Amino acid sequence: MRKVRVIPALLTDDTDSLARMVASVNSFADFVQIDIMDGRFVPSRSITAGDLKGLDIRFGWEAHLMVSDPLNHVEQFKNLGARRVIFHLESDDDPSKVITLARRLGVGIGVALNPDTPVELARQVLPDVDNVLLMSVHPGYYGAPFVPEVVAKIGEVRQLLPGLEIGMDGGIKPENLVEVAREGLDTVCVGSAIFRATDPAESYRRLSQLASQV
Repeated sequence: MRKVRVIPALLTDDTDSLARMVASVNSFADFVQIDIMDGRFVPSRSITAGDLKGLDIRFGWEAHLMVSDPLNHVEQFKNLGARRVIFHLESDDDPSKVITLARRLGVGIGVALNPDTPVELARQVLPDVDNVLLMSVHPGYYGAPFVPEVVAKIGEVRQLLPGLEIGMDGGIKPENLVEVAREGLDTVCVGSAIFRATDPAESYRRLSQLASQV
């Protein structure tokens, strides 16, 4: 039976909020995704690498780079302690160069696909990455609506590479987590359903319990 892991997704443009979110998640999760937005690849802008310096981060984490030029970001996030960097296939940089740089630096590397991007376009890079992150919302905003058509991509990736780690990011809540995860996911990244909850730790535990039922 596949074990599905819930990964809290931390997204903010405010350094005070960032510090509070980090302090909160330190108490209940051992791995987190930190979302980085540059205001160009997506309309919104978030915290930067510099904002992470000096924070008491006790969890493992990966950086989800919603940026136009991931080549210029990989090394700084590796140096900050990211275990993995996820970049978008749709970015301006050559995917093979991003992957090669990550491998040279010794940091994990994954590729993200926006809702409208066919899996077929990633066929050549999938064998060279550690995971694929299927965006189930149009990226750039907390609480964006779930795009159900993306669920079919899980099976498409499994056909191409049965052993590849598959994650889904966006719009996942208690109401749809089990149904989506049963399609063959390894991870689900959850932002607003955790961090906008009255009790983020309890929301995370509830989601993790639901994921254990898959």
